[in-house]
Amino acid sequence: MSLTDTPNANRLHIALFGRRNSGKSSLINALTGQDTAIVSNTPGTTTDLVSKAMEVHGIGACLFMDTPGFDDEGELGEMRIARTLKAIEKTDIALLLCEDDSFSCENKKTEQPEHEILKQLKEKNIPVILILNKIDIRKNIDTLAARIELQYNQRPLLVSAKERTGIEEIRQAILEKLPSDFGQQSITGALVAENDLVLLVMPQDIQAPKGRLILPQVQTIRELLDKKCLVMTCTTDKLSETLQALARPPKLIITDSQVFRTVYEQKPEASKLTSFSVLFAGYKGDIHYYVESAAAIESLTESSRVLIAEACTHAPLSEDIGRVKLPRLLRKRIGEKLQIDIVSGTDFPQDLTPYSLVIHCGACMFNRKYVLSRIDRAREQHIPMTNYGVAIAYLNGILNQIEY
Repeated sequence: MSLTDTPNANRLHIALFGRRNSGKSSLINALTGQDTAIVSNTPGTTTDLVSKAMEVHGIGACLFMDTPGFDDEGELGEMRIARTLKAIEKTDIALLLCEDDSFSCENKKTEQPEHEILKQLKEKNIPVILILNKIDIRKNIDTLAARIELQYNQRPLLVSAKERTGIEEIRQAILEKLPSDFGQQSITGALVAENDLVLLVMPQDIQAPKGRLILPQVQTIRELLDKKCLVMTCTTDKLSETLQALARPPKLIITDSQVFRTVYEQKPEASKLTSFSVLFAGYKGDIHYYVESAAAIESLTESSRVLIAEACTHAPLSEDIGRVKLPRLLRKRIGEKLQIDIVSGTDFPQDLTPYSLVIHCGACMFNRKYVLSRIDRAREQHIPMTNYGVAIAYLNGILNQIEY
């Protein structure tokens, strides 16, 4: 990945929902201008989530997601529907394709699948754009559109993906429904400004193989350059020499959470300290809830159960921070019998009540909407949830000295 690439996690996530053979795949191809998704007249062609990253004029970096039909059948169909429902948690804006009987007044006695999707989208405050696709072959379009508007107080957009009509109207509707904070999130926030000297202390170990930087480091460097900061980098073992070579103390030092204590003991008094994980806690999640929840570490006992959640799905490394170093710190503090469960990727439990604490990674691979949906789940179940960097700072006794 180059420094100018926009990671998918930072793109506006636009998901298409609809029944099998409703034209979702054709519409996503029309929206992206490419054959992104396979199109077929056979219902159920889309069997998994299909994503396409695009730059859309006036909107910017987007990720279009084509979901399996939510009216699928059978055992495999139920699995596909489950994936569709999971996609809701990542969705910033939803495009819902309507069918002739989806919103018909004559069908109120029968719960239509569109109603359940709409209910879940509204519960999560996700903006919805209703679409009537295939207008080139439908009959009584105005009557159906009027029924939809009457029931849901929203006029559906009339679209033909096949003939590429109505596509510009969709783009305009997306612009109108952009989340108010979209594009305003910042990794470093108000911690630094133009001409501030920022030192990045980056351990180059097994988790950052030779010749590569990990994604949070790349994204942070890119933002600091955009802010026209003066950026200096070094490895942990060269921190002392680097500080001596600088004409003035750095305004901010950003490091890896696992070396918090080492860097804290060497940093100049005038320099503020934080970590990539802590910065991403605020960038992707709710840093205040994470800090508040870190206090739950005090009440853990050896009979407690802790969940560690990683966004990445990678093969375990010998000194993995989530699987090795953080559990080691926790057990050193609480006791060796402390039960710690580890999940990765999208394998995040619906029921969090068995846990006394959830500790999440920086989530550089997830979009903000998805991370906030996990935080909401923890809040609703009254389970404290914190973050790798926040937890490590707390365990090192320096959380009140960390900037966020």
